[in-house]
Amino acid sequence: MQVLQEMVRIEHNSDVPVYLQITNAFIHNIRLGRLRKGLKLPGSREVAALLNINRMTMVAAYDELQAQGWIEMLPRKGTFVKNDLPVLTPRRIDKEQPTFTMPEKTIFSFDEGKIIPIEASDFPEPGKLIFNDGFPDSRLAPIEELIRSMRSLSRLSSHKKYLMYGGAQGTGLLRETLAAFLSDTRGLPISSRNILITRGAQMGTYISASIVLDPGDHVIVGEPGYSGANLTFRQLGAKINTVPVDGEGMDMDAVEKLCRNKKIRLVYVIPHHHNPTTVTLTPERRIRLLELSVKYRFAIMEDDYDYDFHYASKPMMPMASLDRHGSVLYIGTLTKTLAPAVRIGFLVAPENFIRHAVSLRKALDTQGDSLMENAIAALYKDGTIPSHIKRSVKMYKERRDHFCNLLTSELGDHVAFKIPDGGMSVWTKFLHADMTKVSKKAYAKGLIIKDGKDYDTPARQYNSVRLGFASLNFKEQVQAIDILKKSL
Repeated sequence: MQVLQEMVRIEHNSDVPVYLQITNAFIHNIRLGRLRKGLKLPGSREVAALLNINRMTMVAAYDELQAQGWIEMLPRKGTFVKNDLPVLTPRRIDKEQPTFTMPEKTIFSFDEGKIIPIEASDFPEPGKLIFNDGFPDSRLAPIEELIRSMRSLSRLSSHKKYLMYGGAQGTGLLRETLAAFLSDTRGLPISSRNILITRGAQMGTYISASIVLDPGDHVIVGEPGYSGANLTFRQLGAKINTVPVDGEGMDMDAVEKLCRNKKIRLVYVIPHHHNPTTVTLTPERRIRLLELSVKYRFAIMEDDYDYDFHYASKPMMPMASLDRHGSVLYIGTLTKTLAPAVRIGFLVAPENFIRHAVSLRKALDTQGDSLMENAIAALYKDGTIPSHIKRSVKMYKERRDHFCNLLTSELGDHVAFKIPDGGMSVWTKFLHADMTKVSKKAYAKGLIIKDGKDYDTPARQYNSVRLGFASLNFKEQVQAIDILKKSL
């Protein structure tokens, strides 16, 4: 606790004993709030070393502070500033020294409009049901296996190096494992050199877009579209152009029309279970988008965030598996496979792009969690994650069917939806009720549900939301639909 050196100034020529000087300094800083209530203080030996004094002097100071009621020493726990401080001699309020707190604003100026403000989310409130955006059930995740894998690797002398700095691209073990997995399951003709490990898909989106785009560059996205990606493009100063999304995915005629009139630098597309509509881009439109990217020389950002979760049939191969010209930046994540807190994603691209992406990633976040990365690689190799994916797909399909039956039987007159072929949510349009009001009513009854404003544009209000079903078991689905019905 180096700050104590600044708080405690010892005058060795003073008539006041050193231990009392230290005592008075502690009391002064406790009263000012610099040493907050409940703060655990360093041991007497550590403080004595910091202040360059005899340890017994510091012991005497702590004894005095305890005797006066400013600190408490708890056996086997340590020394703490007391939560109930002693009553001081009354003074006039206008003469009390104010408690020190962090200033509300900086003394220096900066462009507050440079960063687009967003509403910071927090962890889910306990005791409430949630219709999230389409997340996995973290209760099913093989977390115990992951922890055991990390513990096992941490004991190996050969893995001690992974506790040090290094590997901004991600550990070789995970990249090699993923390269093999993506080749076997998605037909990607890649090696470990084509992969950058990221902290989820959002980091992959930001890094890729930062390299491709300059302020003022034109980007094409679907409408309605994923607000998280749109925010990234806006934050980088790009000009967003929207094209309609219908039952077959992004409208390629609209894409080509924009390409004829503007210099398009990037097209962002979610080919499987588009966010928010859950539709899948047809093979014909995938081929055409690849052809357009060659003709007009733009990058395709293929966000395949939940490729593994397809229920109607086997998913189509990604566009990246068909790319012969280096057009596609392929982004994926294990967040949907395991749990949102497991921040592991990946970016797949030609080697020259990955080299630049690694440099930018290092500037943002020196490296990932190497021990976690290797532990996940081990779970791929021993079959834990592939088995978990198979079990999850079976369970989520059952939950999808149960949920859609509930929507039809309980809310059939109020909503319109299409049963999704995959993914973890249902794009649901509310036919009569105002979702802003419904969201507030449901919250008061114990259900968190979005109001759908994220998907609206100045030209169109959808009055629709994504209802995530995967993270709710059958009983929870019934309870959530019942609250929603009452709110309607």
